[in-house]
Amino acid sequence: MCSIMGIEVKELSQEKIEECFARTVSRGPDMTRVVKLPGAVLGFHRLAIMGLDESGMQPFELNGRAVVCNGELYGFRPLRARYAEKYALKSQSDCEILLPLYEEYGLDMFKALDAEFALVIYDGKEGLIAARDPIGIRPLYYGVTEEGGMAFASEAKNLTGLCAEILPFPPGCYWKGGEFVRYADPAKVDRFVMADEDTVCRELRRLLIAGVEKRLDADAPLGFLLSGGLDSSLVCAIAAKRLPHKIRTFSIGMDVDAIDLKYARMVADYIGSEHTEVIISKADVLAALEPVVALLGTYDITTIRASIGMYLVCRAIHETTDIRVLLTGEISDELFGYKYTDFAPDAAAFQHEAEKRIRELHMYDVLRADRCISVNSLEARVPFGDLAFVDYAMSIDPALKMNRHDMGKYLIRKAFEGDHILPDEILWRQKAAFSDAVGHSMVDDLKELAEETYTDAEFEMKRRRYDHARPFTKESLLYRELFEKYYPGQSAMVVDFWMPNRAWKGCDVTDPSARVLSNYGASGR
Repeated sequence: MCSIMGIEVKELSQEKIEECFARTVSRGPDMTRVVKLPGAVLGFHRLAIMGLDESGMQPFELNGRAVVCNGELYGFRPLRARYAEKYALKSQSDCEILLPLYEEYGLDMFKALDAEFALVIYDGKEGLIAARDPIGIRPLYYGVTEEGGMAFASEAKNLTGLCAEILPFPPGCYWKGGEFVRYADPAKVDRFVMADEDTVCRELRRLLIAGVEKRLDADAPLGFLLSGGLDSSLVCAIAAKRLPHKIRTFSIGMDVDAIDLKYARMVADYIGSEHTEVIISKADVLAALEPVVALLGTYDITTIRASIGMYLVCRAIHETTDIRVLLTGEISDELFGYKYTDFAPDAAAFQHEAEKRIRELHMYDVLRADRCISVNSLEARVPFGDLAFVDYAMSIDPALKMNRHDMGKYLIRKAFEGDHILPDEILWRQKAAFSDAVGHSMVDDLKELAEETYTDAEFEMKRRRYDHARPFTKESLLYRELFEKYYPGQSAMVVDFWMPNRAWKGCDVTDPSARVLSNYGASGR
């Protein structure tokens, strides 16, 4: 990951800007540059992934314009070769081709990018232009400074003290001249692919393999998060077949009741990876809680629970290895269903829920992966978030994606059934949520802490202080109070608590864990 900042300035001091920007130096510890331009400031903390020497340092400049970008542009090498004939490119960085693209296509460039990105362009004639990838895999926030200028930054913490209100930059949009323009919406489907199951599975297989392959291109060392669930296991297995060396995989679990460790080990043995297990205790979990809320910038129960394990395993990777890039298994659930979407009353409701989850991803699972990985000076890559894969998966007839075989995400499983790249016990294993599979005791420990923190009377009194996203359990109140400590008055950065669709029969629950659903069954064993 890297960290970017772009601010319209008149009187705002460089010292204040640099102080705010320094809060995310862990995203890009290799080199920092803050550049003053006429009416604006651009900042960049670099984590070198492509083009590792100093020539890849940003901002890049061309013809009176400048750009800072936290991103990966997939398939950039042929484009770079083409533009090198016309523009004086100085580095091997993928992001250096952004300004040539802007020269050639203007704002239409964003529609053409196959990328995960957040960027700010300084145009001497137009001022600042900001944009974010269609899913929001790379983070970007915005606000208005006291002197009335727009401010953009990778994380909300960069803008606290600068802006009265901080909001997430909407995915699939660019900002120019005071307004947001949507250039892409991967959740919107104009026409369903009404193909048969075998055809759909073949295409899903092809697209996911392509999504993994393009994310293996890095000049820095790669690693893989392996939970032992379907999604991360598929990513690891595909990569293991396509790389000429052993891949390095990492899993995490509680010291008393870890569920996923045995399944991750099974996958690692089957694909021949160099595997590392990270074992954590109750003390580790409780000690990590406040730092995790501070780095996330959320009060959401599910996100915080799932982030503790991810943060701790990434910290171990950062402290003990030379890995710079991690591939993960996020975004499959939003496309193909959670345990609770088994209760969808019909195909239209299933599709509507998928659209909602894709549009809100940047506030939940994608936020979790970005912050837990980037705070440890690593970069996240998400093959299930490949734009071609997402576009196709969203366009599949939702009746085919519903749980028709007593097996969630059936299409993805069937797509790789004939490859035998995973043991059947993994390919056809029922889903367990990551926060549960790290160990049921982890969530129980967090709930116990919340119970010890508030009496019933204190809970009722304190939760009523909040009108937006009002806490509804002692655990949610604990997280909200920690959030307010670091991001006071900024709860609108998250639309609400991530919860199953409580309007559906069987989903009217007060805990987001799949453990409380009647169909959890063997998922947690």
